[in-house]
Amino acid sequence: MAGQAIETDIPARLDRLPWSRFHLLIVVALGVTWVLDGLEVTIVGSIGPMLQDKRTLGLSAQDIGTMASAYVAGAVIGAIFFGWLTDRFGRRLVFNITLGIYVIGVLASACSWNFWSLAVFRVLTGLGIGGEYAAINSAIDELIPARLRGRIDLIVNGSYWGGAAVGAAASLLLLGGHIVAPQLGWRIGFGVGGLLGVGVLFLRRFVPESPRWLVTHGRNEEAETTVAEVEKRVRESGGGDLGPACGKLTIHPQKSFGFGLIFQAMFGAYKWRSLLAFTLMAAQAFLFNAVFFTYGLVLTKAYDVKAQDIGVYVLPLALGNLMGPLFLGHLFDSIGRRKMIAGTYGISAVLMAATGWAFHAGVLNAWTQTGCWVMIFFVASAAASSAYLTASEIFPLETRALAIAMFYALGTLVGGVGAPWLFGQLIGAGVRNVAWGYEVAAVLMLVGAVVEARLGIDAEGKSLESIAVPLSG
Repeated sequence: MAGQAIETDIPARLDRLPWSRFHLLIVVALGVTWVLDGLEVTIVGSIGPMLQDKRTLGLSAQDIGTMASAYVAGAVIGAIFFGWLTDRFGRRLVFNITLGIYVIGVLASACSWNFWSLAVFRVLTGLGIGGEYAAINSAIDELIPARLRGRIDLIVNGSYWGGAAVGAAASLLLLGGHIVAPQLGWRIGFGVGGLLGVGVLFLRRFVPESPRWLVTHGRNEEAETTVAEVEKRVRESGGGDLGPACGKLTIHPQKSFGFGLIFQAMFGAYKWRSLLAFTLMAAQAFLFNAVFFTYGLVLTKAYDVKAQDIGVYVLPLALGNLMGPLFLGHLFDSIGRRKMIAGTYGISAVLMAATGWAFHAGVLNAWTQTGCWVMIFFVASAAASSAYLTASEIFPLETRALAIAMFYALGTLVGGVGAPWLFGQLIGAGVRNVAWGYEVAAVLMLVGAVVEARLGIDAEGKSLESIAVPLSG
């Protein structure tokens, strides 16, 4: 039941804040999730051929694809379950629990003894990462000022590729056989992510609960105290006189919001926004998983690259992906969401289609193939990050985490679970057949561009509450 109406200026107070060390803490402590995911996916992609060696686990190409799907399936389940918990019990509680689950899963993966044990531990790792997505994106959006939200979201989501670069470099050291035996190196590779996760758990002690979530769930006094503390930290770090906050919001806080009310909003009043979020998520998930869960096998089978040398080709690819959001992110706040999202999806589609044709024609080698991927993902990494930005800012606050989770899950089921399985089958039938999967990815990205141009929301510079009025409003 809704509580007594209150008038609050908390959203306006948060949006007026200048950039400070507090915001940097939020980005580092929460955004590291993407770094960990990039590290995970890259290491798994790099060690895929190594795991086919009889000295390790002796997996088949189909096993590698299934293992990748197990990780993504776990992420889908984790996103839905922890997304619901995040909206009900708060961002801070859940993003600490999910990081703990990730740490357990990745350390257990390092101790795997056969295909089935590794698949189970990859599901557990995915549960943690999927839950992180929902809790982290909602928390970051609710704490970052509106004028900076687009570029910060893209940079945070793009930090995935920082983790990918670390994973590529680590694979060169751990799989080359010069420092440790390859059959031991892949286990150490998993352990690196676990150790990083433990360090981040300590850092997250300094991240507060979202004041926006607190005030809509009847904890107004706690929300006021939290915002006052944030303002104090900003002033002490050089923010100076913060000035008055302009704009108040009247809400009827509730301790919880039922699924009926949430789904009525998402698939009733916001049904076209739901279609938009699903399309963008599905297209980018298919594109990225199509390449990054199988690139190791493509390099070894199509271009005779040695398994221990895969990281040499992955490193420039990861760096190119990282540069995309860094260089293009500010344009999503200045030129605007609709133009930039539609444009990056459309350009990615054209580049992917051309690369698929060139690969099938056999006119590429290992380095020119990598060059094509770098060009594609410089643009596509910004596009993919904008999909998460879209899902996290176009729905009411009370449904934000669940909305992120649902559309991540639905999009990933289409693109993330299906793509690794499909490409595993295509590689098994002949590596050049992968080109047909590339063309499917191009078509999906083109559809995303068209849908964004038609249904996109011009959210740049606007408060979350003006983009989607809270259900308690």
